[in-house]
Amino acid sequence: MTDTPRLVGQGFTWQDFAVGDRLQTLARTITETDIIAFVGVTGMTEVLFTDQTFGQGVAARGRVAPAALTYTLIEGIQCQTLIQATGLALLEVDKKVLGPVSAGDTVHAIVEVLDVRPTSKGNRAVVTTRNDIINQNGEIVITYTAKRLVAGRE
Repeated sequence: MTDTPRLVGQGFTWQDFAVGDRLQTLARTITETDIIAFVGVTGMTEVLFTDQTFGQGVAARGRVAPAALTYTLIEGIQCQTLIQATGLALLEVDKKVLGPVSAGDTVHAIVEVLDVRPTSKGNRAVVTTRNDIINQNGEIVITYTAKRLVAGRE
């Protein structure tokens, strides 16, 4: 036993990632409040997001969530868990929206490590992942590739 407490909540360092790793995030149910707050703070006052009767039966059921909200909620989960205090920068994102998300839907992500490239200076690497956001029905609603600069172990 040591007098120094162990740090909890620290994210993965780049050395903890290996090509082919697959990780699953916690899930998050998207609420009406999430949508209204996000639309209000971003100014995305498109009727698709503010009028839950608009387009019913065409694209989705109920109030539709902006894809940006769904993506950022998953990024938030990753910031809180996977890269807390180790993520140095989000360098690049290539994103495709494949299906709608509505209030009441629950999403999580499967994160697959595609590449880990140590940089020439500093104890850091560029980590590339594919992130599939999946709803409660097992459908991929958003897929994106992210390149992040991640710190190494001290």
